[in-house]
Amino acid sequence: MRADAVSRLLIAGACAIAACHRGDEATPEEAHPIVGAQTIVVQPQAFVETLGAIGTVAGRAGHVATQGAPAAARVTKVLVSTGQVVRAGQPLVVFDQAPFQAAAQAADAALVAAERANERQQRLSKEGIVAKKDVDQAAADLARARSESVTAHHALNLSILRAAISGTVTKMTATVGIGVDPTQPLVEITDPSALDVLLSVTPSDAARVRPSAKVALTAGQSTNGEPLGVGTVTDVAATIDTTTRSVPVRVHVPSTRRPLRIGETVFGAITVGTRPSAIVVPSEALVPEGDSFKVFVVDANSIAHSREVKIGGRSDAGVEITAGLRAGERVVTMGAYGVQDSAKVVPFVPADSVKPEKP
Repeated sequence: MRADAVSRLLIAGACAIAACHRGDEATPEEAHPIVGAQTIVVQPQAFVETLGAIGTVAGRAGHVATQGAPAAARVTKVLVSTGQVVRAGQPLVVFDQAPFQAAAQAADAALVAAERANERQQRLSKEGIVAKKDVDQAAADLARARSESVTAHHALNLSILRAAISGTVTKMTATVGIGVDPTQPLVEITDPSALDVLLSVTPSDAARVRPSAKVALTAGQSTNGEPLGVGTVTDVAATIDTTTRSVPVRVHVPSTRRPLRIGETVFGAITVGTRPSAIVVPSEALVPEGDSFKVFVVDANSIAHSREVKIGGRSDAGVEITAGLRAGERVVTMGAYGVQDSAKVVPFVPADSVKPEKP
């Protein structure tokens, strides 16, 4: 064999050996793909389980007045509107006066007639002309006439509907010219100095809420809103609201960072349980898998291992793990969705935290 042929064979063999070595070095990286993620070491901690609910600010029981017409009537004037501040005794709605005045005059005339009839029967009784039953009947007629007169004059006074309490008009359904009846609420007034928060929870969640439970309140529909203060559950309704199919939970708030506004939306985190030592992970550490959840546990060699866990309560601090994870283990938090089993985990550095090099 010529020398140049031998040289070519030697070079080819060397290249093949080098390629084999390169392949052996690439195998570990192929077996353990590298991903960037953040991790934490799990440690036992106190855990307060909360239940989130959305509600509104409403008047406290005993500090809300709902008023209507004293009898069937027609509205002739509406003097206030929703949102207006009124004082006790202030006129709100005026009804047609004629029927009430006529009823009062008729009742007065009937009372005068009953008084005369009673006097006559009393005089005749003393003279022994009439029977006792006739005297008793006249006295009964007089009593009824007096009652009807009082009722008629009371209705006449109520023909101008006046505020029962001082506060803010929160509802007004009266319209000029419409006919109303005593069963129809026309005006609602709420005392703004005595307000509660009414939260709505599902029937199953209502079973977990207890009176005296603490509630952290924020403005809006989530915990990200403006902090308002801490309240206390005073009542969990025993019935379901037929409109919302939820159970109202009343929360008393003794003091707030700012005055509450009637009707504003409030989010409440209701405390439903406390554990002095629990395994808790951030919510971003959980990866859904069917009907269950898993986390990625990172071993001493920075290799991630998928592990199914069982969760308990939730709170702003994180999610309680009741099975599948032990204290002292390291789990992936931010970036867990990009991790796969047996991946090598390296620290993830957010782009906005990297400082540009100086020129």
